[in-house]
Amino acid sequence: MTNDLPAFDDLPVIDGLGLRHAWGVFGDADDLGTINLLTPDCVVKASRLVETGEVVNLSLPLTEPEPPLFGREPLRHEIHNIDRNTLDDSVSSLFTQASSQWDGLRHIRAREFGYYGGVTDDFEPGAGRLGIEHWAAHGMVGRGLLLDVAAYFEAQGEPFDPHAARAVSADDLRAVADHQGVAIETGDVLCLRFGWVERYQALNRPAREKYAANVTAAGLAGSEDMARLLWDWHVAAVACDNPAVEVAPGDSAVGSLHRRLLPLLGFAFGEMLDFSVLADRLRERARWTFMFTAVPLNLPGGVGSPANAVAIL
Repeated sequence: MTNDLPAFDDLPVIDGLGLRHAWGVFGDADDLGTINLLTPDCVVKASRLVETGEVVNLSLPLTEPEPPLFGREPLRHEIHNIDRNTLDDSVSSLFTQASSQWDGLRHIRAREFGYYGGVTDDFEPGAGRLGIEHWAAHGMVGRGLLLDVAAYFEAQGEPFDPHAARAVSADDLRAVADHQGVAIETGDVLCLRFGWVERYQALNRPAREKYAANVTAAGLAGSEDMARLLWDWHVAAVACDNPAVEVAPGDSAVGSLHRRLLPLLGFAFGEMLDFSVLADRLRERARWTFMFTAVPLNLPGGVGSPANAVAIL
């Protein structure tokens, strides 16, 4: 895939929604969406970023957040004695989008117009169109680029609470990139640190319970300007440390970034990734790029997956 993708403003509009879509841009029966941009050349270029070989985990424990957000059930982990020399274990109530996660292309529908590509299937478990297994087979390996949104606002002397419902605009993202002196390249995995994880991990149990009952978080604006920026940057995925990528709660007058990006443009969304250690390591090295690797669960027909993501420095 090259840089000759159509500009956002050249994409067709679904009249019933008034929103632009990229159905057919990557092929008529495409199951990857923007993950198509993670080409072999991107992988090779990313590998050249490795200097020390240090691996930084980007995933929270599967048991966090605890209690789970958005009404999901907590994971239950059991260890079984097969015989006196052998242990096995099992998990139940594994909500694939309860911790650090990927939102797959079955996650959000654009009303009666369908899922990404105009697919209108009523999905059942098992392999098929838009299942997470397609991302697992392709792999999610490329150049990661961290934009430290929280650090930018701090440097500007602006109050910034990652647990407050603040919408970060397209102009804000451009300003963060300019502040860090970085340029976004086609196929980048765009990683955005709002400082949500560190703020959450500092909460005690009663505060976590109160937060889970009313989730608010800084995040990307749900606007057309934001969709335009991310598409025209041609990033392969948007991975954030907050619970929903976009601001929570959203504003219906502005629109839903989930609807604009997942079913209409085929974006990969990563949520609640942990960039706390990575940000420190990159700042020490005066660089913001790294090799990003994630392997979603090879779950046929999966709607989402634990992130299983690492950075290699």
